Amino acid sequence: MIKANDPSLTSWVEVQKDSDFPIQNLPFGIVKTDQLKPRVASRIGDQIIDIKSLFILGYLDNLPFALEDFDCSSLNQLMKKGKRATSDLRNRLSKLFSDTNKDLKNNSHHVGQVLIPAEDIEMCMPVEIGDYTDFYSSRDHATNVGTMFRDPNNALLPNWLWIPVGYHGRASSIIPSGVPIKRPKGQIKPSDDADPVFASSKLLDFELEMAFITFDGKPLGDNISTKEAKDYIFGMCIMNDWSARDIQKWEYVPLGPFLAKSFASSISPWIVTMDALEPFAIEGPKQDPKVLSYLEYEGNHHYDINLEVGIQPENAEETIVCKSNYKHMYWNMVQQLAHHTVNGCNIRCGDMMASGTISGPTPESFGSMLEISWRGTKPVKMNNGSERKFIQDNDTVIMRGYCKNEHVRIGFGKVMTKVLPADE
Repeated sequence: MIKANDPSLTSWVEVQKDSDFPIQNLPFGIVKTDQLKPRVASRIGDQIIDIKSLFILGYLDNLPFALEDFDCSSLNQLMKKGKRATSDLRNRLSKLFSDTNKDLKNNSHHVGQVLIPAEDIEMCMPVEIGDYTDFYSSRDHATNVGTMFRDPNNALLPNWLWIPVGYHGRASSIIPSGVPIKRPKGQIKPSDDADPVFASSKLLDFELEMAFITFDGKPLGDNISTKEAKDYIFGMCIMNDWSARDIQKWEYVPLGPFLAKSFASSISPWIVTMDALEPFAIEGPKQDPKVLSYLEYEGNHHYDINLEVGIQPENAEETIVCKSNYKHMYWNMVQQLAHHTVNGCNIRCGDMMASGTISGPTPESFGSMLEISWRGTKPVKMNNGSERKFIQDNDTVIMRGYCKNEHVRIGFGKVMTKVLPADE
């Protein structure tokens, strides 16, 4: 067992029973305040752990880090140290904040420098993302889309059960929770027999996804096997991979989505490590036909992560429109990374790879409004009496995720984004 995952551990820092951030989590992120510039931090309960201050005060001695690894505006320098180093850092944090350890607990002056109330900080973009890949790995989602737009009897394209389908997305427009987006504009075809028009999207949609972040990979020309892949994945966050369905419908043939996806993707700001998620690894679905040898894997690499999506109209309460689970994915992360690199493509520190829309087998578990409203034919009733087929101006979309077993709950926090009207 990873030491920091011990379910019997308790902390001298107060943690509410239903908190996303018990001592068994200890995620990583970037925070700032009015007085403190951006720095590497972790979280326990409702307290932020200033890891830069921990280092300065001498609590991280004998770990392979320098001050500049924590005194920075992204996690990239921390991740550059690799899997072993970041695992050791999380274990040290676990030891320092465990009830049985008095080193920090009994030094109130140091505690005051290290812990900051969560309400007093601003979360920043956690990672400087070099490249972004979006996969399409939910069989239920792919089947739903294929049923809507193609032949229901042949909903999956011929390659879907053979390869983890993906495309290269836009890293520059990935933003953290809390940053609003503007309704995108582009070319839209009003009907099959009409010419396209330039307009703002009428069919703006969320896509419920999870994303993982990589350590440095191998040199160009080398591949990462499914057996090695876990050593190259740092952690995960929730992603809302926004989509303009009407723009996408017109532009995606023959090269796939472009303006319909590149305007924004929103992520939760805490990166939960793969170490913390290890107790929630589960067996995946039977893959038939049998995958090619480079996609074969051993062990459990799917994860039981409860997910939900809410829509909050302006000045109204939130309505939960989706309850899904990451365990529904057909292709897992080690297969995605192995496929991504099998041609020799090099992966770099801070690359982000998203799952694709996460849909389950039942309507309440569908991960997009395209599916929930079934192309707008089944409007969704909001708690304030209004209806939604897609996302309207001034709506805020909120996504949450957590793992839970009989001992521990590990959460990701949330990603929430308000949609502003398009520019005139």
